[in-house]
Amino acid sequence: MKLFKSNPFQVSPGWAFVSYLILGIWTFIVLFPFYWLAVTAFKQPNDVNAGPTYIPFVDYQPSMRAFDELLGTNSGVFVTRPYGNTVVVGITSAVLALVLGAMAAYGLIRFDYKPKPGLIVTFAVCVGLMIVGTNLGIPWQVAVAVGLAIFLLLAQTIGRRFKGSMSNNDIFFWLVSQRMLPPVAVIIPIYIIFQRLGLLNTHLALIITYTAMNIPIVIWFLRDYFSGIPVELEESAFIDGASRYQVLWSIVLPLAVPGLIATFLIVLVFTWNEYTLGLFLSGADTQTMPPFVSAQNATRGPQWWNISVLVLLMVAPLFVLSVVLERFIARGLLIGAVKG
Repeated sequence: MKLFKSNPFQVSPGWAFVSYLILGIWTFIVLFPFYWLAVTAFKQPNDVNAGPTYIPFVDYQPSMRAFDELLGTNSGVFVTRPYGNTVVVGITSAVLALVLGAMAAYGLIRFDYKPKPGLIVTFAVCVGLMIVGTNLGIPWQVAVAVGLAIFLLLAQTIGRRFKGSMSNNDIFFWLVSQRMLPPVAVIIPIYIIFQRLGLLNTHLALIITYTAMNIPIVIWFLRDYFSGIPVELEESAFIDGASRYQVLWSIVLPLAVPGLIATFLIVLVFTWNEYTLGLFLSGADTQTMPPFVSAQNATRGPQWWNISVLVLLMVAPLFVLSVVLERFIARGLLIGAVKG
């Protein structure tokens, strides 16, 4: 007598048909906006204004007019600058966030930290004094030096009397909670800080902001990935005389390549598509593509054929990267799904 079927996951043909039908409908809903975007990029203005048409060479005659207007000899530089800014700022900030976040995630997994909340509050007060000093006209270099000196003095005196400590989980939760805050809630103080430092309308301001914004995401993803790497491998390397940095670069990071690539691509997407911070911190020389597209829509009106071309140019590199790195992304995103 058989108690179980030979394949418990096998479904009937009827249920299989319904499942594929639902998946097909959902795929159509998800991909149709991209199809509409692609066909609109090859339309004439009259074809767009005449009403919805979807089939090239049947409903309308494809044209390269929108590409010529944006990428032609006279206007190509006009689009090249914000596109180049997006590439430079996006890749640089994503790499920095990945490096710093990976080291922080590894530290939270392999080391025990017990910082005192009193020292953290003291440091925050000293940072506040630095900001107040710069607003009062004190050079920021002097304000930073004085603030650090005061913090070190307080840490060596009254800091020893502080009781209580935080754990690694507390630190991790605090870091991740920073990403829950919407950018629009902190854009004014960030703008004022960079204005005082004279860094507005610079690549450095965008890179610093995007790096700080994405480090919590990197820590969140890589912490679980690093925890899945057996610690016995590192202990064996220590027995053979390897240092902590040799273990990190020769063992941990090579094993974490899928997670690193998946995390890098996710962070790059967030940076590539960021609008609010880029709008406030950039100017004509450092403007990235999202604010640029919005500005074109505001100045020229809703020219959907040109906007479709700009959006295609934005999406194309990320799409190519996703296809090329697909096998790494799948392995990186599924890590930890079967832990326990």
